[in-house]
Amino acid sequence: MNLSITLACLWAITATLAAMLPARDHHWLAAYLLIAAGIPILGWVTFENGPWIGLIVLAAGASILRWPLIYLWRWVKRKTVR
Repeated sequence: MNLSITLACLWAITATLAAMLPARDHHWLAAYLLIAAGIPILGWVTFENGPWIGLIVLAAGASILRWPLIYLWRWVKRKTVR
């Protein structure tokens, strides 16, 4: 297992641990930090391992950070359906 996949696994473990901790802001700060760290890791994984592995890591990250994606989808729909 190369370093990029190892970092992606550590990112997933960190996200899981962050979700277990209590937070007053409903984990939005952790989500922003995870997104900021996850995008370069995703790019690195895709660069080193190809687009299929990149898509798998993207799907794993999207399943962990599903609420920010749901809110983004709702915002895009609200902006475009006028």
